[in-house]
Amino acid sequence: MPDLPLTVWIIFAGILGLLVGSFLNVVILRLPERMAAEWRRDARDVLELGGDDEDATPLPPGIVREPSHCPHCKHPLSALDNIPLFGWLLLRGRCRYCKTRISIQYPLVELLGGVLSAIVVWKFGPTWTALAGLVFTWALIALAGIDFRTQLLPDQITFPLLWLGLLLALLPMFVAAPSAIIGAAIGYLSLWSVYWLFKLLTGKEGMGHGDFKLLAALGAWMGPLALLPVILLSSLIGALVGGSLIALRKHEREIPMPFGPFIAAAGWVWFIAGPQLLHAYMHLTGLR
Repeated sequence: MPDLPLTVWIIFAGILGLLVGSFLNVVILRLPERMAAEWRRDARDVLELGGDDEDATPLPPGIVREPSHCPHCKHPLSALDNIPLFGWLLLRGRCRYCKTRISIQYPLVELLGGVLSAIVVWKFGPTWTALAGLVFTWALIALAGIDFRTQLLPDQITFPLLWLGLLLALLPMFVAAPSAIIGAAIGYLSLWSVYWLFKLLTGKEGMGHGDFKLLAALGAWMGPLALLPVILLSSLIGALVGGSLIALRKHEREIPMPFGPFIAAAGWVWFIAGPQLLHAYMHLTGLR
């Protein structure tokens, strides 16, 4: 790669992250709608329901081909409106055409993509490892956003993330192949066991199957030793966020809260700063 100062690479990564964050917003919004429409179409085919008119109903906009548009008035957005983060600020959070308020999700995801991408390059430098870390980061942002909105963790993202982690272990890049394979297996089986134990005791489903696959993917990227800290950290984050929302009465106790965003957040934090956090914990507890 070109011999440039690290600061330049970090700035470039931040700008790239903003642009990718804009695309991740499209993925977060459109992929679940597309999946639901395809499920309905497949169900009609299997059950032999619906006539020609229903079968001809077009699918929701795709992720790549259809241009960006206002979700309310459907007016195509101009290049100025599509500038990551700054487009939302220039429009003051409202559509230029119908004046409908634009969700705060758009600038938040773009900002998150920019900041986290810059941190990845700061951590790993201008290397192929950083490029892999960027892909890992962007996938987690997309999964967290989708799960937060719909309580779904699409296989279209979790499986490629899992397989990429296993393939990178062949180099190896982050962990060796045996650790990646064992991490993926333990990651899946650990939450799978908790799921069935909770269901047998209560008769209720405590989490979705997507959570198993996400933790398996994290195990493939970071190995089995990272799984317990990730689970503990995700539980801590979930308890803090959930408790705060309930205390502020923005979330009812009976309404299920997706666990995927907390797993994704904990996994990314451990991916970036796992050894440092472990050292700090051992120092505080006097175990070193």
